[in-house]
Amino acid sequence: MNKQNMPREEGLDHSLSLMREGYMYILNRRRSFHSDVFETRLLGKKAICMGGKEAAKVFYDTEKFQRKGAAPNRAIQTLFGQNGVQALDGQAHQHRKEMFMSIMSPDELSRLSSLTKKQWEVAIANWEQMDELIFYEETKEILCRIACEWAGVPMKEDEMKNLTKNLGAMFESAGAVGPSHWLGRNARNDVEKWMGELIEKVRQGTVKPPENTALHRFSWHRDLDGNLLDSATAAVEVINILRPIVAIAIFINFVALALHHYPEEREKLQSGDAKYAQMFIQEVRRFYPFFPFVIARVKTDFSWNGYQIEEDTLTLLDLYGTNHDPEIWDNPDVFNPARFANWEGSPFSFIPQGGGDYMMGHRCAGEWVTIEIMKVCLDFLVNQMDYEVPAQDLSYSLVSMPSIPHSQVVIKNVR
Repeated sequence: MNKQNMPREEGLDHSLSLMREGYMYILNRRRSFHSDVFETRLLGKKAICMGGKEAAKVFYDTEKFQRKGAAPNRAIQTLFGQNGVQALDGQAHQHRKEMFMSIMSPDELSRLSSLTKKQWEVAIANWEQMDELIFYEETKEILCRIACEWAGVPMKEDEMKNLTKNLGAMFESAGAVGPSHWLGRNARNDVEKWMGELIEKVRQGTVKPPENTALHRFSWHRDLDGNLLDSATAAVEVINILRPIVAIAIFINFVALALHHYPEEREKLQSGDAKYAQMFIQEVRRFYPFFPFVIARVKTDFSWNGYQIEEDTLTLLDLYGTNHDPEIWDNPDVFNPARFANWEGSPFSFIPQGGGDYMMGHRCAGEWVTIEIMKVCLDFLVNQMDYEVPAQDLSYSLVSMPSIPHSQVVIKNVR
């Protein structure tokens, strides 16, 4: 089988199709081509799209793919920032990744859990005074407070709403064009400027965050040559802690949606079975849309499944489609936490936040943080508060990236 045999989407460019079809773009073509890999054209250039467990294995092979130069500029200007860990490869990536993993110790995750409980208790007390509230917006602010305290970032109360809005704009605008894109770009510029100044104050000794926090460790982190990161890059990396924690609001909204749509699950969760709570969280992360795909470039020519893959080809790995792949999951479009009862796991089959290895590869360092925070939030929603869900549009789009229920989940009569 030679290169010409790879299924190929005809036409000059399919960027608009990607925007129109969102999470389903790659999966639709995998189904129509009956293939886990196909060639297309995006942003005027040849690209490869792939999905499934075996595709994920090859995509996360650092001998075959690199992240440098892969992310489009509009994603760098909103979602990732310049020179962040996501764009590094090889030893530089591993060294920077160790910086992130250093704050993921059991003690720090336990502290994160305690902070999350504290903020939920404060929030519920406030919600009891409100007739109704938009759960998504409230959750973003709770998570922003948690993120700042956990990361050692000092914040004044009157600045919290604006920071929440800016961090939200970064990930809400990642797939947008026009005014929404510029909102995200301006938000990143504002937060990076403020964070860079804060890092300079840490280095001057006028701001003293606790030593185990991201602000302290990232401010004093040295690269492979022994130099401190420039303050702009250190700022990007601290934001790479804050922004993803606020983005967990998307998953938490889907937790609330799942509890509403599958009331029998609430009864199972009220038993206090920690294992079942973990299964439920994992199924929320598998079933609902979060990241649609991740991007890399081919590092060197190689052959895979009889196809010749050429150096420098832009490649998209289908995260949503892999989590809904019938070759991996029984009845993937059915919400069923029990599928995780005896699931031993593969870093290439269950990839809501990316796949591969934590330390050596590009798997999201914040996955443990996500699960820890979701556990606490689930417990509050099921066991520690009552609320009503009035009639509203709870549908969500598989075109909008990221996808959020249209009503952002309105709840009322919290007690």
